[in-house]
Amino acid sequence: MEEYAKRVHDPYFQTELATTTVLGDESIVNRVWVPGPVIVGAGPSGLAAAACLKNRGIRAPILEKSDCIASLWQVKTYDRLRLHLPKQFCQLPFMPFPKEFPTYPTKQHFLAYLEAYANNFDLKPIFNTMVVKAEYDGGSGLWRVKTKVTEYVCRWVIVATGENAEEVVPNIEGMNEFIGPVLHTSCYKSGDCFKNKKVLVVGCGNSGMEVCLDLCNHNACPSIVVRDSLHVLPQEMLGRSTFGISMCLLKWFPIKVVDQLLLMASHFMIGDTERLGLSRPKLGPLELKNISGKTPVLDVGTLAKIRSGDIKVYPGIKRLVCNNVEFLDGRMEKFDAIILATGYKSNVTTWLKDTNICSKKDSFPIEGWKGECGLYAVGFTKRGLLGTSMDAVRIAEDIARQWDIDTKQFNLLRHPPP
Repeated sequence: MEEYAKRVHDPYFQTELATTTVLGDESIVNRVWVPGPVIVGAGPSGLAAAACLKNRGIRAPILEKSDCIASLWQVKTYDRLRLHLPKQFCQLPFMPFPKEFPTYPTKQHFLAYLEAYANNFDLKPIFNTMVVKAEYDGGSGLWRVKTKVTEYVCRWVIVATGENAEEVVPNIEGMNEFIGPVLHTSCYKSGDCFKNKKVLVVGCGNSGMEVCLDLCNHNACPSIVVRDSLHVLPQEMLGRSTFGISMCLLKWFPIKVVDQLLLMASHFMIGDTERLGLSRPKLGPLELKNISGKTPVLDVGTLAKIRSGDIKVYPGIKRLVCNNVEFLDGRMEKFDAIILATGYKSNVTTWLKDTNICSKKDSFPIEGWKGECGLYAVGFTKRGLLGTSMDAVRIAEDIARQWDIDTKQFNLLRHPPP
């Protein structure tokens, strides 16, 4: 292993992965030395990081537990999903969306873009490869990323599994006794099978609001649970995206001023949402996003359905009794189905061991895109795909700088000055 340790620090040792049988560890069939970083996750974050590194001449294997890229988008999203922000704010580094794509690309458009992105940069993730453990070896200064049969040894690890790795399912009293179907939005595709059914959507984020609208469009009778206060903004103002206007205003004004301008324009365009049972938080939408990561809802037509009575608004749920739902305000209503639009969470702390990059409270990296000992995270800064691209560029720059230093040191060892 001494010779192996020497080669670990040699950036010229090889460009291909080397595989060695390890006889002393029955749990690991192969040990693989990776000259560059290892990327965990083949969603938009992992692809962006790999492309940025490749642009700097650094190759990085991408380990993906599913059998496809962007498995969350491929498998766990509903049919009518569109990007809520204009495409220029959602494109990955070095490759814009095609000009013929609409301003707000559909799910199918986005998946086609990601496939083209992977092909353009010749990114070939290693599919059906779940990371079960990743830990830093302080003795060698290296990371050991373990799957069921292989251990990848590398200097850098990039966590790209995202904030939405696992479904969040609330514990509602009586949920196991509910007669009708109870499903998470990850299993929801279309409102077609809920025609003429009374459906309760639990959760009032962008997904919950859009699922309610989809149910309405398929002649279902949806209601939505709004437990907390939230900001609802029009998707566009004066023919431009609300997000784009916000970004422009922030260049000139403090965030509190921009929030006030957004709320004034929003009140003028969509009225007082509190009358619809949607109370606003005390903090403005941008300030709240910065502090808590809570994203404002961008309305794509749901408010009009709430205003017309096609979608009913209820407070939090107290309990379920058979197919009846008792709410916190004492009302009791019968529903045929329940859809949980309760979001997702990261699963990083289940496999990333012995590091301070993740907070034990919410499993998100506490240092943004850069952690300790060569550990990085892309797509965890709660800034959507725009933040993903920014993280990927920064990570590639940081690793490339270290790579260049190592290369110079190695050249000096091979060819010392006279």
